[in-house]
Amino acid sequence: MNRGEAMQLVTRGDCEIVISRVFDAPREMVFDAHTKPELLKRWMTGSPGWSLEVCEIDLTVGGAFRYVWRGPKGQDMGMGGVHREIVPPERLVTTELFDVDWTGGEVLSTLVLTERDGKTTLTNTLLYPSRESRDSVVNSGMGQGMGNGYDQLEDLLSWMRAAGRKHE
Repeated sequence: MNRGEAMQLVTRGDCEIVISRVFDAPREMVFDAHTKPELLKRWMTGSPGWSLEVCEIDLTVGGAFRYVWRGPKGQDMGMGGVHREIVPPERLVTTELFDVDWTGGEVLSTLVLTERDGKTTLTNTLLYPSRESRDSVVNSGMGQGMGNGYDQLEDLLSWMRAAGRKHE
């Protein structure tokens, strides 16, 4: 299937990572893929062998979300947070904190979706509590896992467009 454009990951300032990618889909569809558990479970798996086993979302400002991934050796990795701002289908601001905090504390994620000519540019700015925590995440291989996930998202969006579906 079409992999679209490659994901870009850059650091900005002392504490930010900015991730961007263009998807060949309307932003409403990309927003749904980030906010509907039945869709997230189909693409947000990251590295091969991982699956998203728990995906609970209260899509309200102040509402919580919870994800638990299971790795190929049966290990679990959990993360949760709170929605701070929701502007469908263009903006989603959340906090994120892993159960076993390997990222140095709570992260603020600002997801912005911009549509042009039927394609959506996703820009996700992640604000870490320190330069050290941000650099540790950059060096962890997180970019490869996110890139794999976004490739799976592109495949899902392509299937959804072909099937004329908003969600499955």
